[in-house]
Amino acid sequence: MAQANLVNESKEIITGNDNVVISDVFQSVRGGRTLDVTGFTPDVIQAGHVIILETATKEYKPMPVNPEETAYEELPAGHTYAGILIQSVLTKRPMAGILVRGTVNPAAAPYPMDTILSDVKTALPLIDFRED
Repeated sequence: MAQANLVNESKEIITGNDNVVISDVFQSVRGGRTLDVTGFTPDVIQAGHVIILETATKEYKPMPVNPEETAYEELPAGHTYAGILIQSVLTKRPMAGILVRGTVNPAAAPYPMDTILSDVKTALPLIDFRED
């Protein structure tokens, strides 16, 4: 099971885009979840990031991104789309609010969603993906 680093370290997160990408929150995973960030290299997980669930372990994780940190990779085998990150968090402190019903602006998401958006919409039918 993933462990969160609870040591208080000072690092600034730019959250100016959080309210642009997540415009409505009607329902979230109750209590949030600590994400398993094993192998996830960016320092910050930005609001609007796709969150996945490993079906065997029930561990929530950020959707993997390519080594250049410019796009999502494919959904790993044995995983499903679980929601969208509500607020930017440090990878070192991956305590996440996960949107399951609301409105997301995919044009403001941290990575292009065009290759996965159809599958994400199917898996998360209560999230309205709408560009403003």
